[in-house]
Amino acid sequence: MVHLLIVGGSDAGISAALRAREVDPALEVTVVVADRFPNYSICGLPFYLSGEVPDWRDLAHRTAEDIERQGIHLLPEHVAQAVDPAGKSVTVVGPAGKARQLTYDRLVIATGAVSARPNIPGLDLPGVYLMRWMADGMAAHRHLAERPPQAAVVVGGGYIGMEMADALTQRGLAVTVVEYLESCLATLDADLGQVVQAELERHGVSVATGVAVEAIEPRGAALAVVGSGGLRVEADLVVVATGVQPETALARSAGVATGLRGAIRVNRAMETNVPGVYAAGDCVETWHRLLNAHTYLPLGSTAHKQGRVAGENAAGPEGAGGQREFAGSLGTQVVKVFNLVAARTGLREHEAAQAGFEPLTVETEAWDHKVYYPGAHKLRMRVTGDRRTGQLLGAQMVGRRQAEISKRLDVFAAALFHGMTVEALSDLDLSYTPPLSSPWDPVQMAAQAWVRMEVV
Repeated sequence: MVHLLIVGGSDAGISAALRAREVDPALEVTVVVADRFPNYSICGLPFYLSGEVPDWRDLAHRTAEDIERQGIHLLPEHVAQAVDPAGKSVTVVGPAGKARQLTYDRLVIATGAVSARPNIPGLDLPGVYLMRWMADGMAAHRHLAERPPQAAVVVGGGYIGMEMADALTQRGLAVTVVEYLESCLATLDADLGQVVQAELERHGVSVATGVAVEAIEPRGAALAVVGSGGLRVEADLVVVATGVQPETALARSAGVATGLRGAIRVNRAMETNVPGVYAAGDCVETWHRLLNAHTYLPLGSTAHKQGRVAGENAAGPEGAGGQREFAGSLGTQVVKVFNLVAARTGLREHEAAQAGFEPLTVETEAWDHKVYYPGAHKLRMRVTGDRRTGQLLGAQMVGRRQAEISKRLDVFAAALFHGMTVEALSDLDLSYTPPLSSPWDPVQMAAQAWVRMEVV
């Protein structure tokens, strides 16, 4: 019997296991899980901390029992330490501290990423949390329940930082966000990031941009965050959300090559340079569909897709090589910040220019549905296309939560995936009823505004 061993029990690892069993129900599949939370939604932690998801168990995409019913053997609380590719074995250490060898015929490495640890003294003080794993979220939740804090500082103005500012404000804390760059959500254009900042401030969040955090210091029973420009903010709790870095120590022990940001190099079949070893998820480089090259884009949605490809190929006939290819990422992202939603897909203007396109970006405002029907909200949309070919290159969108921002951005993402021109968006047969849209959906209005500007 062929044995597929998967190291990592989050999005990519479980997706690989499930797909492998679909392809070959006779395959023996074992998943090594470093903690006791296989297939949990780490993305859901801010909503657990806010109280919107009262029970942490509800964050499970599937229960362990659900997974094992698919014929997948789970090894929770086992840490993989080294791979011997010649002997096709992995050394793991269980909860009792005892090491043992697991053999495999094929191996999928899905070790994910770890929180980036900025060079800030005080990161290990009690009350400071790097929000990456379930254990991080549960520790912060205990802090909120047992020592109800009054104030919090969120270091980092990216997606997780925005969600944590929202969550902790909902818990009744006075929140300060400290961001090194000049605007929050640096994956959006700066003026759109300022719209998000205004929403934070409207809900009482203090925002300090262009500030480098220099230290976190104990201040009696509390903490003080000290930064450039004289910043000093006292808090009972500090969340550090300054990005992630790929976890590749296990892969490197097997001689697996790494590349951008130290991430594992894979081809589009998710194969590494070591025969029989695949990798997927936040630990690997990501093929970008528009750039036609690899980059590093750690996203849960991408990890699921990559894991599925790795699992299907690992389950294929011995020596046949990968038959399925990862179709590529567009960097599609969305975040809710209080009553606002901000989203992007594809390339921004400066990214498109760096990639050799001749970009034009046009901004449009439109009502999310017919204004005569109550509750209409305006959307800000920004479309980037190539002047020479008319090809759609990217889109950004900010608006009220009720305005279906994410699904409208998904129209742009689908068009990007299929290489459509901006003008062709007007031909799409999109749904319409006055309470929900207009005969020309706002997506199409934005496309038409780009076309008008392009021909000027």
